[in-house]
Amino acid sequence: MLGSLKSTNRDDQDEEQLAEGTLVSHLIELRSRIVKSMIAIAVVFLCLVPFSQEIFALVSQPLVSQLPEGASMIATRPASPFLTPFKTTLFVALFVAMPVVLYQTWEFVAPGLYRREKRFAFPLLVSSIALFYAGIAFAYYVVFGLIFRFMVMMTPPGVEMATDIGEYLSFVLTLFLAFGLAFEVPIATVLLIWSGLVSVHSLRKARAYVFLGAFVVGMFLTPPDVFSQTLLALPVYLLYEIGLVMAKIMLPEKMAPLADDAVEE
Repeated sequence: MLGSLKSTNRDDQDEEQLAEGTLVSHLIELRSRIVKSMIAIAVVFLCLVPFSQEIFALVSQPLVSQLPEGASMIATRPASPFLTPFKTTLFVALFVAMPVVLYQTWEFVAPGLYRREKRFAFPLLVSSIALFYAGIAFAYYVVFGLIFRFMVMMTPPGVEMATDIGEYLSFVLTLFLAFGLAFEVPIATVLLIWSGLVSVHSLRKARAYVFLGAFVVGMFLTPPDVFSQTLLALPVYLLYEIGLVMAKIMLPEKMAPLADDAVEE
């Protein structure tokens, strides 16, 4: 009996040591993936640093093109003309290296997934990258021009619009991040349905609440004006509908409960 207890305790200790070793290996792997992501961002940043002035000029073009003739942006801090272009370049490097960062994330998570889950998750990863860039492009090419034109038109008489370059950078980065994340709505919708937390039927019935929630999200993620909120809320709702279509294509087995509910009604 005593020998059996000792054997059991020894087995438990072995299992505990094995679990500890597995945890350490996961932490080492996580560190490796983070280091590789940081190296990718650093390499892109070093390649873009010589063009930091041109990059800031490109990012500020949507506002500069809408300013009245003779007006320009200003720098209210002594170091802003030097630091702001470098900050802009760093964030651009982060956006450019985002596929590498997401790929490293995938490589860390993939070993814990079943084969079917891998086949399902990899297209979602690729789609999430494409949608993130689509959100940034939509903000730059569509939203910025409309917002800045509206702001210039609403400038009171006798007031000259002279935007600080540091404040402008904070403003556009907020919008870039907001629209980049907002365009991930289809991915979030598919994942919710795949996980079984919600059904397609319940999401379809909640369209009115989603439409209202899109405006609430726009209120928190965009500057405090109705124009920006609307420009974010409408694409979010349309992307929600796209997510339902994607779920119908990628998760046909989840459509069965919907058909059963329709028969019962």
